[in-house]
Amino acid sequence: MFTVAALYHFTRFPDPAALRPALLDVCDKAGTTGSLLLAQEGINGTFAGSRAGVDAVLAHIRALPGCADLEWKESTATEQPFGKMKVRLKKEIVTMGQPDVDPKARVGHYVTPEDWNELIQQPDVAVIDTRNDYEVQIGTFEGAIDPHTASFREFPAWWEENKHRFHNKRVAMFCTGGIRCEKSTNYLLGQGIEDVFHLQGGILKYLEETPQDESLWHGECFVFDERVSVGHGLVEGPHSLCRACRRPLTPADLKSPDYEEGVSCHQCVDEHDEARKERFRERQRQIALAKKRGEYHLGRSEASHD
Repeated sequence: MFTVAALYHFTRFPDPAALRPALLDVCDKAGTTGSLLLAQEGINGTFAGSRAGVDAVLAHIRALPGCADLEWKESTATEQPFGKMKVRLKKEIVTMGQPDVDPKARVGHYVTPEDWNELIQQPDVAVIDTRNDYEVQIGTFEGAIDPHTASFREFPAWWEENKHRFHNKRVAMFCTGGIRCEKSTNYLLGQGIEDVFHLQGGILKYLEETPQDESLWHGECFVFDERVSVGHGLVEGPHSLCRACRRPLTPADLKSPDYEEGVSCHQCVDEHDEARKERFRERQRQIALAKKRGEYHLGRSEASHD
């Protein structure tokens, strides 16, 4: 059994590149795999390993400047959910493309999982899912608005086009672990919306703490690792991933005539020409050969981060 730690923390790293070598060295020595992003605004990522290995990496991160009060969420996986360990340098730890957004300045009101149900059932509250369309597809909260965005970068434009819908409404927002809401609530505050709330700890914390018979969550929660989805109690879900388009698939989707492992699914079968599909087939053959040898193939890359 592997321990999986998901985290983000906004703090000032004047020179994130200087932090990367030591962090990567600690991860390698601890035997963890996954992905961590470093930027001047902080750190974000998910990684997995043994209990001792995860603890060693967390201890190192908490010793970084401004990270003493780091919070993280844990779950488990029966198989290693990542193939290798990556520590990357980025401009933003979650990309919104809004230079004036600063979650360290102020964010919306945090709402605990315990209080979330009561809030989102109020008639004057509009509930917005800030995640990508393929995430919303497999699960969301009852009554939540889906912006149908392909990436978080599209959220500001969506808000500009739809803000008239939320006149005289309080706005409650949620995402997988909370990081997108740190930025989206700050953005809305900057747009003059004062009654903004977000789910503390995100969907993962809600699914961890809320009994299923009291839950307003429907479906599964997409996660950015080889588990693909989790449900209540953070139990691994039934989904797999299309390696061509990175969208989640149900067991029924695998029976579609449009599904070819590593090459296409019913959602992307018309998105790639035959030349590209043949490249996908070759990649899939190499992945299968690597698996037989007990090796990891780089073509089996993880999804992008929350």
